[in-house]
Amino acid sequence: MTCYPVWLLLLLLLFAPPGCNYGRMNDQESVRTYEEKMPDSPPGTIPISGGVEVLSRTEPKDLKNPVPPTVPAISWGKAAYFNYCVHCHGPKADGNGTVGQSFAPLPSNLNDPQVLDQSDGELFSKISLGFGRHPALANTVSETDRWSIIFYLRSLKGKS
Repeated sequence: MTCYPVWLLLLLLLFAPPGCNYGRMNDQESVRTYEEKMPDSPPGTIPISGGVEVLSRTEPKDLKNPVPPTVPAISWGKAAYFNYCVHCHGPKADGNGTVGQSFAPLPSNLNDPQVLDQSDGELFSKISLGFGRHPALANTVSETDRWSIIFYLRSLKGKS
């Protein structure tokens, strides 16, 4: 067994601590990401009235479409449909979208009279809050877009 001189061990102990002064995990910024105060939200970004909670407590048939049924609203609804809905419901709104083909059951045919005979409020509520396998889109799609999509779907009636 090799025996090192005591002075060599003391010398190593004297210089070892500065060489081992690695940052501690608690000193890393990634560990304390939420300690900083978040900036205030701009006015109007946090609803103090309305919103999904009120929508969920409202009778769907009582909801009235605030968007006027104009040609620009239908065009806006078409653009919104092709941004948010076409993947599942397809370009003809017949339930034959690329992503929707992997679902069982397939997405609804939005040209079906069972769909189009519902009130605007009922359709808006289902789009917003979700139903069955349909996801809730209230936090994804703006309110104006959701109402406009309904106009676009109604404009397809009899065109398929």
